[in-house]
This record gives sequence, C-alpha cells and structure tokens, in this order.
Amino acid sequence: MALSAMRPDLAQFLETAKCYQLPINGRGLARRAIKRDIVEGADIIMIKPASAFLDIISDTREVAKDMPIAAYQVSGEFAMIHAGAAAGVFDPKAVAFESLQGILRAGASIILTYWTPSMLDWLDD
Repeated sequence: MALSAMRPDLAQFLETAKCYQLPINGRGLARRAIKRDIVEGADIIMIKPASAFLDIISDTREVAKDMPIAAYQVSGEFAMIHAGAAAGVFDPKAVAFESLQGILRAGASIILTYWTPSMLDWLDD
C-alpha cells in the first residue's frame, strides 16, 4: 500500500519537505547553499539533523569561518539515544555527552537539543 493511501498527511509533508530540505547525498549542494546564504546576509547558519550531517557542519565551519554555526539535534536523534538506553545497550548520559561533543568537534558553535534540561542537571553534579 502506498504511503499516500496510509497517511495522506505524512505523504504531503514529505513531498513539501523536498522544497526546502537538501537531499542526504547533496554535500556539494549544501556547500553552495551555505555560500549563497552568506552572500544574502545570513547572521547564522543552522544545520539539522545534526548527527547525520556532521560532515556538513564541518564544511560549514570551513566555508563560514567567522559565523556562528548552529546544529539542531532533532527529536529523532534524542529518541534513538533513549531507545538504546531503554534496551540496556548503553548509558544515556555518556552517549548524550558523546553525541554533543561530536557535534562541537565537527564545528558547531551552538547546539539546540532536547538534552538541555538533563545536561544542566548533569553539569551541576
């Protein structure tokens, strides 16, 4: 059964997303879009989802050396860590820190994440 028959609302969303989301294999396209955004006067460059696009974050740091680069760790990334922890595969605190450190190492200067409340508690410990 086609997705459009099962979930017409989701199928429409996915079709609309094609208008503004770059394809997963569009690294060169992403670099061109970043350069265009800079020329058009962007104050900040945001990449999402963060974990799947660490290479794009790194490329952005190279192209936009003096600009703030934000990475958005989307809800799916957050949910994957929770799912692994619930299955007993790993410690969520350790993997959450590791995932955020990877994003910073790739070149992000700002991270938006659902881990913020937990991170604030963990950093206080």
